[in-house]
Amino acid sequence: MPVVATKAIVFSSIKYGDTSLIVKCFTEQEGLKTYMVRGVLKSKKGKLKAAYFQPLTLLQLTANHNTRGTLNSIKEARVFPMYETIHTSIVKQTIVLFISEILSNIIQEEEQNEILYNYIETSLIWLDTHSSTANFHLLFLLNLSRFLGFYPDTSNEESFGFSLLEGSFTNKSYDKSVITGDNFLLFKRLLGINFDAIDIISFNKKERQKVLQVIIRYFELHLEGFKKPKSLDVLESVFS
Repeated sequence: MPVVATKAIVFSSIKYGDTSLIVKCFTEQEGLKTYMVRGVLKSKKGKLKAAYFQPLTLLQLTANHNTRGTLNSIKEARVFPMYETIHTSIVKQTIVLFISEILSNIIQEEEQNEILYNYIETSLIWLDTHSSTANFHLLFLLNLSRFLGFYPDTSNEESFGFSLLEGSFTNKSYDKSVITGDNFLLFKRLLGINFDAIDIISFNKKERQKVLQVIIRYFELHLEGFKKPKSLDVLESVFS
């Protein structure tokens, strides 16, 4: 059974029995891995703490990775880097729960994807170290689509609509998957920018909800089996 040292991002953890956790992590070295962390809810003295496995915690792991499809095990873990603000901000915690649910839903491959890993890690560190984060989840999801293969084609920008199905600008306003008017203009403002330019976008509560609905619909059309996140209602209430 190979021992692997890797960076990892916690996607989810589920209680197993009274004392253990089943933890899903996206690792830098080998993609998605599921670990059985035995006794972590009981032991005060063990090397592993339950707090390490909060959604989207960044870890350095030494782990046994099985090749037979059974659950993997963690030998050592440390939180690195440690967040400074995410765990003390209700808004940031809510964003993190929402994003972790989406990532758990859509990332399934058990193979290295360093570019995607770096994007998620860099984004989380940005979220932790900045205060203007109300639109973070919108830009995170839209830019995530680049790594999943369906980022909007930004040619023909002079068109007055955007086809969510085709992922491109269009003038076919009769098509049900085409957004026009306010939704189109709001969505267009997010295209082509990175997090450092997020301050130039100001959405009010209603606009932010509209844009999020458009992005969720976009993901539904491009990812088979994509489920609307349960944490969406919590997110909307925090921003209301």
